[in-house]
Amino acid sequence: MNDTTDDRCASGDAVSHSIPVRVYYEDTDAGGIVYHASHVRFFERGRTEFLRALGLDQIDLAAEGPGLLFAVRRMEIDYLKAARLDDLLTVTTRVCDFGGARMTMKQVLTRGEDTIASAVVTIVGITREGRARRIPDHIRLLVGHPPHP
Repeated sequence: MNDTTDDRCASGDAVSHSIPVRVYYEDTDAGGIVYHASHVRFFERGRTEFLRALGLDQIDLAAEGPGLLFAVRRMEIDYLKAARLDDLLTVTTRVCDFGGARMTMKQVLTRGEDTIASAVVTIVGITREGRARRIPDHIRLLVGHPPHP
């Protein structure tokens, strides 16, 4: 993981959001262990619910003006422990850094006190046509970051 991003996320200033995720049979491999690609789905749910909890409706954002959609540009995942069928996990999401059209999120998947996996995800704002779009200041403020200079 990027130490700079981890340091920014460690501060108490970052707004965070958590959701529970139950491991279903469809999330596991033949041995009953969570399949690595399932972690990506769990993290996606965490990011989506984080935005929803902030009052951001992604359908409305996409429909207004040139549209604002969020696309994953980069995802780095550390798989630390196994999760199993029927485990109740928690996905915690926080925004650690912002650029003009980019935000970096740190996500952690836990089972109780155990960290199962962690991810650093770079999200970019794009228009409906796929062009880069600056993330508006009101969104930056919602997650505890100052407006773009």
